[in-house]
Amino acid sequence: MSHVVCHLDELLVTHGMTLVELSERVGVTTVNLSVLKNDRAKAIRYSTLCAICDALDCSVGELLEVVPD
Repeated sequence: MSHVVCHLDELLVTHGMTLVELSERVGVTTVNLSVLKNDRAKAIRYSTLCAICDALDCSVGELLEVVPD
């Protein structure tokens, strides 16, 4: 079995951006972004995923990674 790991923390640091700033740019609450950042999200909308990747100038593969358990 595998699971998805989110690299949002690293990308925020790389871009010198806070979670609050990202939240404002993508129109998603900081609480929901925090759930994603802490690998507790069960799902993510494609529109949200695209908005995050646009704001951080990254690919989905840079944001999310599937790793074995």
